[in-house]
Amino acid sequence: MAMPGCFLVLMTLLTGCAGGLPPVAHSGVEETVQNEDSFLLTQSQQRLAGNDGQSGFYMLDSGQEAFLSRAALIAAAEHSIDAQYYIWSNDPSGRYLAGRMLLAADRGVRVRLLLDDFNAGGIGELLAALDTHPGIQVRIFNPARSRGGWGRWVSFLMDFDRINRRMHNKTFVVDGAAGIVGGRNIGDEYFGFAADRYFRDRDVLALGPVVDGMTDNFHVYWNNRWAYPVSALYPDVPAEGNVAATLDGLRRQARTQAGLPVPAPADTAQGRAELTGLLDQLTVAPGELVFDSPFETMEEPAETPKRSAKALQQLAQSATREILIESAYLILTGEQLTLLDVGDRQGLQVAALTNSLATNDLVTNHAGYARWRPYMLGQGIEIYELKPDAQACQQWLNTDGFCSTGQVSLHSKSVVFDRSALVVGSFNVNLRSIYLNGETVLIIHSAELAKEVAEDIRSVMHPRNSWEVSLDDSGDLQWRSGEASYTSEPTVGWWRRAKSRFLSWLPVEKYL
Repeated sequence: MAMPGCFLVLMTLLTGCAGGLPPVAHSGVEETVQNEDSFLLTQSQQRLAGNDGQSGFYMLDSGQEAFLSRAALIAAAEHSIDAQYYIWSNDPSGRYLAGRMLLAADRGVRVRLLLDDFNAGGIGELLAALDTHPGIQVRIFNPARSRGGWGRWVSFLMDFDRINRRMHNKTFVVDGAAGIVGGRNIGDEYFGFAADRYFRDRDVLALGPVVDGMTDNFHVYWNNRWAYPVSALYPDVPAEGNVAATLDGLRRQARTQAGLPVPAPADTAQGRAELTGLLDQLTVAPGELVFDSPFETMEEPAETPKRSAKALQQLAQSATREILIESAYLILTGEQLTLLDVGDRQGLQVAALTNSLATNDLVTNHAGYARWRPYMLGQGIEIYELKPDAQACQQWLNTDGFCSTGQVSLHSKSVVFDRSALVVGSFNVNLRSIYLNGETVLIIHSAELAKEVAEDIRSVMHPRNSWEVSLDDSGDLQWRSGEASYTSEPTVGWWRRAKSRFLSWLPVEKYL
């Protein structure tokens, strides 16, 4: 997710000013203590015994399964839960998972929740209430001074450079032994529970050494001087009785599963049973967790590709046959393509799946992509754009009628190299992820999983699901799907096209 269009355009016309919040000083560096007696650690040790430092992976392609796996991990937690997200929505799934973590804290589990501030305004007071529990700590990364209304937007404008350095990382670690990493935020639209929109995405449930990397990722941000205790941002938490009522309401919602369209694990036994079924399907392979650390100072220039981008660059430069990209937001300029050197390697096919203007939730992001789309095509990259009526929707969702009335969008961030290695994480293949955001990517060296994800990406590139975009003999864009052909962005009105075209003239793609 990114910044609203009019706001973004206005920001580009302003000069960042000094101000905003000062960094906070933490009393000490907090770490995770891994306990030897947890169910999850025992599962990890037993299932990975004799595998010489490899990890176990299970792909979470279904939104519903992604939700249930998180619910199961919370139910199975015995010692600690460390959750780090860009968005945590105040909706049925977000409140349910928060309520389950509250119940875990009631039984003695230490819960730490770290959220980026850009989308935290709508849930801030609920987070402040959770933070009053002795077993729960909540921190907000890189916050604006103002917490709501027009003052919040003014804070963003007046502190433009700092506010643009977002924590886009997404990790979820339980008992230091099992974790989930990928592209999903926490919210109904990511799990297939919303009535109007579904963000197609991909996560990975993992055991083994890569979970240590997820823990390191969490701690680097948790202990950072820009991670504010939520109590410092919301000092006027409602009176104690109101806080108690809020927490009791969360507990009640978690126990009754109010608003959930699927039954979730109700206790530890059910959580362990759910996880056992998933862990029975693990693929054991070498893996590496790569993450970007926060900027040393928020004023330093963001001109150098970050660590996650460099890791993908190395994999791309090593590929000899095929690179398959699945990215909700796609922008590669001349500088990036020169570094990747994909245009001059004989026999290398590069194909990218991304959103069309009809499926992109942000016209601004599509405009930045549209600005560079002809160039990317001219460099030999094949581009496919998701259709709003993609038949694959029927496979992604079990919800009756959604695919004929709701909006489906691509939110996944995966890359497959030579069908021997793959990357899943929070990294969009665009300039914001390369230079500005903190991102997390999981690199898995498994021909089995690489083939599985590659076939999934290729299936969505099929004409029943996507338009293939190309340049005709005159150098003009065309969209093709079977026998159907278009010469302008398909299935959208003139006003949306006009907005995208206008915004594409602005050189702001780095901030999209």
